[in-house]
Amino acid sequence: MDLTPSPQEEAYRNKVRAWLEANVPKPFDGEKSIENPDYVEYLRSWQRAQAEGGWLGITWPEEAGGQGLGPTEQSIFNEEAAKATAPYLIGQVGVALIGPTIAMLGTPEQKSHLSKILNCDEIWVQGFSEPNAGSDLGSLACRAVRDGDHFIVNGQKTWTSYAQVSDWIFLLVRTDPDASKYKGITCILVDMKSPGVDVRPLRMMSGDSVFNEVFFSDVKVPVENVLGEIDGGWKVAITALMHERMNLGGSISVELSHFLTKVVEVARQRGLTDDPLVRQKLAQATLDLEVFRMTSARVMSAVGKGQAPGPEGSILKLFWSNLNQWMVQTAQEIAGPYGQLAPEEFGSLSYRYLRSRGNSIEAGTDEVLKNTIANRVLGLPKSY
Repeated sequence: MDLTPSPQEEAYRNKVRAWLEANVPKPFDGEKSIENPDYVEYLRSWQRAQAEGGWLGITWPEEAGGQGLGPTEQSIFNEEAAKATAPYLIGQVGVALIGPTIAMLGTPEQKSHLSKILNCDEIWVQGFSEPNAGSDLGSLACRAVRDGDHFIVNGQKTWTSYAQVSDWIFLLVRTDPDASKYKGITCILVDMKSPGVDVRPLRMMSGDSVFNEVFFSDVKVPVENVLGEIDGGWKVAITALMHERMNLGGSISVELSHFLTKVVEVARQRGLTDDPLVRQKLAQATLDLEVFRMTSARVMSAVGKGQAPGPEGSILKLFWSNLNQWMVQTAQEIAGPYGQLAPEEFGSLSYRYLRSRGNSIEAGTDEVLKNTIANRVLGLPKSY
């Protein structure tokens, strides 16, 4: 793996950097909450600006409204956006996960959503997890029964990010209860404004309510909204999750590097850099961050050569969740009470600490990812 950037990649990075310098908006002056309509509009406006500048859908096919470029270019943009402290993408799930899947598997009518996903006319949410089917997605019970030209959907989803501001949901439902658990699943696209859809925000200990429960009560969905084949939803889900894993890496390593720099600064300010235990923890964080960056680069290199994303994505996600939690814990220990008094030093350390507790659950729990790595990377037998 050669990490030396090519002249074309350097030129692309310079182009990205110049655009970001000219277009990243000023920080939002107000409550940064998904429940604040002004903040939601601020994030929508930023996504529209990216779309108008041609910086969304970088890896999407050109016929789908993208640039038709590779994951390396996407990673470059993600890294530079993180360095420029650009606002996050409110339509990230649609742009990174759902849009590419619709572009691959959708009908012409379904593909008409793609431009709306890019320019944030539509925010999409992922409807996978359920109270008893999060890590074991094959056990989902949300049911869709065929009734002529429609499916009637009943059931519940949970941990649905941004559902309260979303327009559509990319929903996995069980359409054949008698089939094996991975073969009776269908992916269906549901308008969130449909009668019978009820969104209930979940308040976390960090104060956030980004996650939601979504209930479906006799929701009518046209059959033509099925993405892929009826009872073939597991293939659609895997395709979507592969795209999700591909987007994990570059921007996260930059953001963690910024955070670690702040931690080191605070350790110096508090006169703790001579403490051997503090020095050891900071050194370990630096080493782990470099391991994460190199593993991310290895994944991007493989995908750039046309290889399908493999189990390295599971390794990345597992490593990131543990690394972020450990770094935030270390920052709390170094800052002590000062961390509660000077949140600007860390971007609100207390919030970050509380929020990090969810890292080992979201996008695949640590336990399930360890099983995946043991089975698919190490070749160990399944334990179930």
